[in-house]
Amino acid sequence: MIRRDYILRMIEEFIQVLARINALKKGQLWQEADGAIDAEFKRLVGAGAQAVSQTSETELLAKIIQGEPTQVVHYKARLLTTLLNRAGEVATARNRLEEGRACHLKGLNLLLETMANSEALDFPDFVPTVEAFVTALQDAPLPLSTQARLMQHYERVGSLGKAEDALFAMLEAGPNEPTFLDFGIAFYQRLACQSDSSLSSGNLSRAEVIAGLADLERRRRALVPS
Repeated sequence: MIRRDYILRMIEEFIQVLARINALKKGQLWQEADGAIDAEFKRLVGAGAQAVSQTSETELLAKIIQGEPTQVVHYKARLLTTLLNRAGEVATARNRLEEGRACHLKGLNLLLETMANSEALDFPDFVPTVEAFVTALQDAPLPLSTQARLMQHYERVGSLGKAEDALFAMLEAGPNEPTFLDFGIAFYQRLACQSDSSLSSGNLSRAEVIAGLADLERRRRALVPS
């Protein structure tokens, strides 16, 4: 009961901070919004927004794990993801584009990591969606590690067409990279075991799966010395 009360209080306090940040954004009071975001980052992870934008997701998770039970860590990760999104929006609005992109990218990676290890129903409504981050980051290609996480996420939730798009982005960056080809082959082999209705609901046809698998297997064989 104490842990549940602690989590509820933590969320309620964050919602109040989030409402203040949103109001400051709406009023275009960017300096004050920066200050509120900075203070909340310090409360959550002990460092300000600029330092957080330069800290890896692993290091951020390590900061929120300290002294906290697993359930609390999961919720803190959701709060941090939301705050990274707001920080990215404010930094972008103030023309600090590199910082804004770093915050959005870190937020996306953290969200994908937590979604891979959590039930979707556990996510409060204020947590940004994967698509919100993808849209914010659409001005430049995503890192390959993020594309791989994104592909696995889309496959897990049944958005197979989007998973294939993420695979194509990886293959475009490294068309003859054996690791990417093997990753794609395994993906199509998994899809080949699904029903036609499952493929169709994921916006992919069996013909596309068969063609994609054949293409990647052909490209993979071409890399093997004769």
